Amino acid sequence: MPFEPKEIPPGALPYFEDSTTVTDAWIPYYSHGCTFGPEIFSSIMMNMIRNPNLNTSWLFRADILYDNGSNDEGADATEQLHGTSQPRLRDIPTIPRQRALVRKLIPRSEKRDKPLDQTCTFHVANEPETLITSLVIYIPHASVEDLPFYHPKVRGIAHLHQWDPNTNTGTISVHFLGGLEDDLKDPKLPRIAFHLLEILHKHGQGSTQGYVKRVNHDLIIPQIRFQDRYAYLKSKYARQLVDNWAEITDPEKHVFEDLGIAAFLIELWTDMYKGRTFPGFVDIGCGNGLLVYLLTQEGYSGWGFDARARKSWANYTTPTSSSPSGKSLEERLLLPSIIPIQTNEDGAPQLDAAQLHDGLFKAGTFIVSNHADELTPWTPILGAISQCPFIMIPCCSHSLDGKKFRAPPPKDKSKSKSTYASLVEWVSQIAEDCGWQPETEMLRIPSTRNTGIIGRNQIKDAADNDIHHILQKYGGVEGYYDTVVKLVKSGPRAH
Repeated sequence: MPFEPKEIPPGALPYFEDSTTVTDAWIPYYSHGCTFGPEIFSSIMMNMIRNPNLNTSWLFRADILYDNGSNDEGADATEQLHGTSQPRLRDIPTIPRQRALVRKLIPRSEKRDKPLDQTCTFHVANEPETLITSLVIYIPHASVEDLPFYHPKVRGIAHLHQWDPNTNTGTISVHFLGGLEDDLKDPKLPRIAFHLLEILHKHGQGSTQGYVKRVNHDLIIPQIRFQDRYAYLKSKYARQLVDNWAEITDPEKHVFEDLGIAAFLIELWTDMYKGRTFPGFVDIGCGNGLLVYLLTQEGYSGWGFDARARKSWANYTTPTSSSPSGKSLEERLLLPSIIPIQTNEDGAPQLDAAQLHDGLFKAGTFIVSNHADELTPWTPILGAISQCPFIMIPCCSHSLDGKKFRAPPPKDKSKSKSTYASLVEWVSQIAEDCGWQPETEMLRIPSTRNTGIIGRNQIKDAADNDIHHILQKYGGVEGYYDTVVKLVKSGPRAH
């Protein structure tokens, strides 16, 4: 069903009565037919309450402060709420209230906008064999004058769902709370109502067509922890990093991407090393060096290296005891210890040993492989050899010999067969064969290449790994040395 809403003309009567005060009236703006029933409507609205970012990109999330329909500890008693956080309930005589929640809307930037508490109520009226009416109301805990930018300038928002079980058809509509002289003056309200109804229609139609969510975030690190850490890092570093960007690449994309990865790693390490000393990290194929800089600035010891230095390194290099040179960023090529060194006709090595790193790290060092291209499939192998946990974020597809190739599609028919999904599956299989139990997280970063594969748990002893057999199983390494030689002669990729 295409989205073709009906605009409700000014002066139309309210669709439902509000008896909270004699002046209150819910003004309808748009309506649309629907083919999804009350249960789907209720589920969609609950999802939107928990994820207000579905309606506006200005918001991170919503924290549920109170829910009288939940058994969650800490969210089931109004005694826990104080002052302006107490639920603000509306009396809808013909549609009884069934559930009430209070949520705190968390903006992406608290420097620009403040959080806002908001009451959300579910109402249902079931008239047997005629009509089922479902209503969800949002009431902000602030006057219209004090509302933040991300909230419409209204005293309340309502989504109404009316369903005829005899014909399996219904109607959805959006309403704003009016009645006072200064209500509903904002000329943007019709456009906002249109957008709200469009989002509800999209999710409802998707549910009826069997849409299954393929991407699940926050499986390893809870959303609230990641977003709070990200907001902290963003407020601390973003402006200076963007203003002083030294590369030709887009600073907005790369700065916010690395801030997101840094936030995730810091929270991951908080869990992994609770009560223990952090063992250090190494970023293989570190590119512009920003991620290394952010992590070291936040107190995590480590270093990174790449085939070529970048302009940014002058700003990001700091002293460290972790690297061979004592600097946090080094110009080195990774030639794994199991790859034989080739010589020229005179018997001299083709590459200077000072240019190379053998991929052997102190046991426990956390390996970071962020869009490391040729090094991506090597990451779990290097981790297995040195007994080091890792994260790899695949980008471009390369085989173990360093050449570009397309990974075979997953054998599981339920999985995507795209080039990127195939690469993710392929390197995950390498990790499993190396004895790791790979965990996958879809990172909240501004990139379509946002799959993080974490190896922190081993499911077999290191002694049981036959690394040479694994290398042969995944295509062998013949030609890798030549690839490294070519990297010396070519300039760096943008990163």
